[in-house]
Amino acid sequence: MRMKVAFIGTGYVGLVTGTCMAEMGHEVICVDIDAKKIAGLKKGILPIYEPGLDVLVKKYYKQGTLAFTTSICDAVQSSEVVFSAVGTPEHKATGAADLQYVREVARQFGQHLNGYKVFVNKSTVPVGTGEEVRQIIATESGREYEFDVVSNPEFLREGSAVKDFLEPDRIAIGVENERARKVMEEVYEPLTSRGYPLFVTNIKSAEIIKYASNSFLATKISFINDIANICELVGADVKDVARGMGLDNRIGPKFLRAGVGYGGACFPKDVKALLTTSKDLKRPLRILEAVEAVNEDQKTIPFKVLKKHFKSLKGKTIAVWGLAFKPETDDVREAPSFVLLRSLAKAGAKIRAYDPVAIPNTKAYLGKLPVTYTKDAMLAVKGADAVVLLTEWKEFQSVDWGQVKRAMKGDFVFDGRNILPHAEIESLGLIYKGIGTR
Repeated sequence: MRMKVAFIGTGYVGLVTGTCMAEMGHEVICVDIDAKKIAGLKKGILPIYEPGLDVLVKKYYKQGTLAFTTSICDAVQSSEVVFSAVGTPEHKATGAADLQYVREVARQFGQHLNGYKVFVNKSTVPVGTGEEVRQIIATESGREYEFDVVSNPEFLREGSAVKDFLEPDRIAIGVENERARKVMEEVYEPLTSRGYPLFVTNIKSAEIIKYASNSFLATKISFINDIANICELVGADVKDVARGMGLDNRIGPKFLRAGVGYGGACFPKDVKALLTTSKDLKRPLRILEAVEAVNEDQKTIPFKVLKKHFKSLKGKTIAVWGLAFKPETDDVREAPSFVLLRSLAKAGAKIRAYDPVAIPNTKAYLGKLPVTYTKDAMLAVKGADAVVLLTEWKEFQSVDWGQVKRAMKGDFVFDGRNILPHAEIESLGLIYKGIGTR
């Protein structure tokens, strides 16, 4: 059954989810207050990089089942279900999720309500937000029309978000009555009819599920990174250790790859937000506190390794491969690369950096930091004293290391993701250093 749905906010979550809803057969309208962004989307220009998304946006916009507007009023009044997909950035002073945009969407929804509708929190929000939103909508609407509030957390991975939405492990919804439940079942029927599970709970439980899920995955990353540091000291290989752990089906292999730490828009922010909630409740999450501390330490390892090898980095040319926090995205928020770039600049090193898609965002975040950005990986290593890999883009795994050796001035290679062929690198006379590997 085709439904009319609206998405307020055309950032990562709103644009991906809205477009995928059109793919599911719904009639979708996406709203943003940024007129330039909306104009670009109408021309097929996307504000984010996500594999496969551009094709779907152009397809359904052309067909007329995906529309873009700056009018929240039109979107609310013409839709049966309205998803709030605005950002919930970290509040710099407290670490809590900043809900100002969520509250504003709730106010606008209430002001333009013209009949029964369902308001869905798609943004990642702290427990209790559903009730706060309900009160705002009731006040702004004057309680003239009925409405329901639903929590429907997203579980999208940058780089595979389209597939994640259309082939989900689970669809979680938090509802408080049967009417809202039936509406959400209709929204997701194109997926549940193909066997993808719909998990229904109450609103507060749904709100916590997203934070708990991301925090647990972050825990696995920090745990294996801590183990990698032990492996480093005793001569063990963390890749073998992780494989041995992952073969246990109670543990599994995912998120057990040692490296220079996690970043991005979700894990750091969600861990901080859940820690803030725990502090507000006066019930510390001691494991999660350690997870965050380990991750911050892990980001400093590349610079420490270079400092140990060279003693002084002043005047040394360091090639950095990978700026995004992970491959298949241009997202550089909380990226480990930023920690290294800033430290290298402070130490007086010359930096030559390359990333397939994340250079524009890096420039925007780092401003005037003295970095030379190159058009390809080989230009970055020309005359370099060392090569540092920070993002596991596939192209770095098929590099001609003979060519790299000839282009370099020095001989040091640091593999921050343990993906490079260290035997081949060492056979060429280069020095290889990974994370927790022999």
